[in-house]
Formats: sequence, C-alpha cells, structure tokens
Amino acid sequence: MRLKENIFILFILLSSFTYAQVKFEAKVSKKKLGVNERLRVDFEMNQDGDNFNPPSFQNFTIVGGPNQSVSHSWVNGKRSFSKTYSYFLAPKRQGTFTIQQATIEIKGEIYKTTPIAIVVTKAVDKPTDGNNADYIASENIHLVAEVSKTKPYLNEAITVVYKLYVSPNTGVSNWREVDSPKYSDFWSQNIDIKGLKIQNGQYKGEDYRYVVLRKTVLYPQKTGKLEIEPLSLNVTVEVPTNRRDIFGGRLMTQAHRTISAGSRTIHVKPLPEAGKPADFTGAVGDFDFAVTTSKEQLKASESLQLKIEVSGNGNLKLFELPKVSVPSSLEIYEPEHTENIRTNLNGMQGQIADTYTVVPQYKGKYPIPDVSFSYFDPKTETYKSLNSNSIVIDVLEGPTNASSNDNIAAAPNSKQKVIMSNDQFAFVKTETRFTSVKPEPFFKSVGFWTSLLAPLLAIPLAMVFRREKEKRDADVFGNKIRKADKLAKKYLGEAKKTLGQKEAFYVALEKALHNYLKAKLHIETSDFSKDKIKALLLSKQVDHAVVGEFLDLLENCELARYTPFSNVAMQQDYDKAAKTISLIDKQAK
Repeated sequence: MRLKENIFILFILLSSFTYAQVKFEAKVSKKKLGVNERLRVDFEMNQDGDNFNPPSFQNFTIVGGPNQSVSHSWVNGKRSFSKTYSYFLAPKRQGTFTIQQATIEIKGEIYKTTPIAIVVTKAVDKPTDGNNADYIASENIHLVAEVSKTKPYLNEAITVVYKLYVSPNTGVSNWREVDSPKYSDFWSQNIDIKGLKIQNGQYKGEDYRYVVLRKTVLYPQKTGKLEIEPLSLNVTVEVPTNRRDIFGGRLMTQAHRTISAGSRTIHVKPLPEAGKPADFTGAVGDFDFAVTTSKEQLKASESLQLKIEVSGNGNLKLFELPKVSVPSSLEIYEPEHTENIRTNLNGMQGQIADTYTVVPQYKGKYPIPDVSFSYFDPKTETYKSLNSNSIVIDVLEGPTNASSNDNIAAAPNSKQKVIMSNDQFAFVKTETRFTSVKPEPFFKSVGFWTSLLAPLLAIPLAMVFRREKEKRDADVFGNKIRKADKLAKKYLGEAKKTLGQKEAFYVALEKALHNYLKAKLHIETSDFSKDKIKALLLSKQVDHAVVGEFLDLLENCELARYTPFSNVAMQQDYDKAAKTISLIDKQAK
C-alpha cells in the first residue's frame, strides 16, 4: 500500500515538471522557396515572457509583422498557454541563409530558439504564400501614375492621373497619404475630383476595379530630365481567407500596406531656336489674338477702353501680353489685367486680357499701330504670329493741336515744333516783399503752461494704468482666454481667411498646426509621422485626449481632399484647432 502511494506521488511530480517545462521554438512555413515568394516565421512559447528580441533577418526584407497572438485553453481541466510572434519575409537574393536565434526572458531565465537554414531558389512561375494576408494584398492592389506625355516641350501641358487598382476579390476600407509629390520645376494645379467613382479596367492584362485619386496638370518650367516625385499611400486592405461563415461566404481579414506610384522621369525638350520671332514671350499652345476698343469716335477728355486679349488653350498664366504704343496726343494709363481661366486634363483654357484706359487730348484722327503676338504650337512644332487689325481713333471735338499740320496725328516718336511764348517764365517772381515778424515771448505762453502741467497730469494717469494692469494680471481665467485668442490669431489667421474654401482652408490649417509644433517644440515636423508626433507630445506630458484631438485635426486635413466637408464642419475644425493649440501650450513641459 505504501509503495502505491509513493508511485502516485512520483507520477504527480513528473506531470507537474513536464507541464512546467518551458518551450520556445521557431517555426517556418517552408524551408525552400523561390526568390519571388514569401516566408512566414513564427516564434512560439508556452509561457508568457518579456524582452522578446528577434533575429536581424539578414538577407531578408520584413514585409509584414511582427504580429502577436495569444491563446488560452482548458482541456479536461488542464490549462494550456501559447504566445506567438509572426514575421513575413521576402528574400533579397538566391542562396542558402540562416534564420538566427531569437531570445526571450521567462521568469528570469533567457531562452533561445534553434537557428533554421532556408534555401532560396530562382523565381517560381506561380509563387504561393499560404495565408499571408500581406503578400495577398501586395499582389492585388497597385497605385499607378499615368503620365500623358513623357517628352513634352518647355511650357507644354502634361497631366498625371493617379489610379488605385484593386482586384475583384479584394477590397479597400481606408487609406491616407504618406508622401505627396512636390512637383519641383513644374507649374502645377490639382483638378478637383467630386466623389470617387469605381470603374472597371485592366492592369497588366488582368481585370481590376480602380478609382481615380488625383488629377494634376503640370507645365515644365525648365528643360532636361525632371523627376516627378512619387505619391505614397497607407492602405487598409480587406483580404479573403480560407475560412467561411455559416452561410458559406469567405471571411475577410485586414492587412495594412504602404504602396507607392513610383517616381516618373520627364524629358523636357527646349523650344526650337530656328524661326523664333523677336516678340516671342513664352506662349505655348493654340491661341487667338485680338485688339479692340470700346469706341472709335469720342470727344477730347472723354475716355475709351483699349483691350488686348489672348484666348485659347495653353500656358495662359505663364507669359506676358504684348504692349501697345499710341500717339503722344493720347494719354494712356497702366492696364488692368484680368483672367478667366479654367483648368482640366487638356490644360489651361480661357482668356487673359490687359485693358488700358486711353484719354485723347486734342481733336483729330489717331491711328493705333498694329500689335503682333507670337506663340509656339506644339502640335505642329512651329511658331505662329498673329497681328491685330489697324484702328483709327476719331476725336470729334476738342482743342486743336497746333503742332499738327494734318488730320492724322503724328507718331509717338515724331518731333513737334516748340512754340515760344512771352509769358513762359511768368511763374518766376522778380520782386521781393518783406514782412516784419515779432517774436512771441515763451513765458506764460501756451507751450510754457503745457510743459509745466503735463508731467503733473501724467502722474494720476500712470496710477490708473498701473491699477488696471494689476487687475488684468490677477485675472487668470481672462488671461488664459486672451492667450488662446492670441495663439489662434497667430497660427490660424490664414486658415480663418479661407473658411468656406475646402481645399485652401485645410491646406492652411495643416500648415498652421505644423508651424505651431515647430515654434513650440523646436522640431521639423515634415520628417515626422503621426506616431512620432504623438510620442513627442506625450513625452511633453500633454494629455492623451488633447493629443488625440490634434491628430484627428491632421487626419481631417488629409481626408478633406477626398471627402466633402461643409462650412459648419470647417468652422468646427477651426474652433477645435484654436482650443487644442491653447491646451497644448498650457500642458507641454
């Protein structure tokens, strides 16, 4: 009987020892794969630990992870625990490589995994990757920048259309811009997209759905090889799994991907020198030209409007209109410049004009010399010149110009005979008249009494001012409000001016928020992600709620480019920004 009890106790102790034994091991989805496939590595443990340290993964690129999963289960009264760190790797080249040891600390002891050898072969025709959601997402979503022309002339319009392609079995639930192109050396203008429309198309010969995220018109401002910076997005992708619901439908899982359209190179050709007109000022496109007047008959001292107008399709905002010369008897004023331009995928279209006010001084007929306008047509690759029709201004009534010998006024550079007059120096005084000046004594004068009494009157005013200042300094709540208003005016002034203009308002608001962080925390926020900004503000002891409101404002500024925002929402974001800046200013240490 005693022997049976001892055996039972020994069995219980051995079972407890076996249960308490720590396991920490590395597992891979495959030990041999193609260079275009993906590898999953799991580090599993049966007890919770701290200070997990993964290997360096040399010769591999981490495309996903680390993902952490924890499992608790009870089977027949026995508890089991499992914790896993998962990584998804892409090999950099062919060869035999080793997944080195990972370490973790469990109950004060350091445990290590066993190294695993991986063989990477040449690319396979159909790469398989198991249930790797990141790999599936990377193969089924693409961001493409479509450029209308890669070899334009200087100042010739090109368009860049950014399309997000998604395969039929994959979905996208959210995205945000990570990097936006700056378009250096280009004049650029974004075309507003009202609502995202899902369309069907093909990508590399396969059926896809796509949406147009952005349209931009560019005019190169220098010749040679120019780079268009890439647009990068952080996308949440809905990926199908092998699991199904009770109705047989596939269950979806989410994967987060950063995708980029890639940089594009534009080779800009200079405008040809052969045949370039002397009056060419840089106009490139297809234009019409006209010179008109509001009237051709009038009286002296009345005015007329002389308009020089260019209309058509081209770089309308990027060249100067020709100047007009008129006879010297016509007084001409500086022109008023007007523009009526719309921009679409074909570039700028519309009219620009300079309107001069002209006032004749004398009776007569005055010719307006012809005005010429030259431009380069990229379709025919030739220069074209347009001339205005001649115009004669007929002044019916007014004084006669004595220097004119006929009805047609002299040209602007013609010399006129100078008529001498006996009264031409009448304005010069030739006689002197003296007036006696009696000095007024300073004593008992107005200046005397002012100098004497002013300091005495200033004393009570200074006392009142000091009392009001002390009262104002003691008003803690009021000072906080005034300080908040001052900060809002300083950083949010531009945003307030553009309330009601969605894109301009949110661009100014985002700039204001970044400028505040630069001034307050002495950092360059253009190199910071939202996570870094959050960590920095929290390290300055700013409340989590305030940091969250600040990040929400930045996100609103990004989403405003793709979603409709009402004037009420803009006003709310403006008020929220003023409040948040004030709270950060008070809390940051």
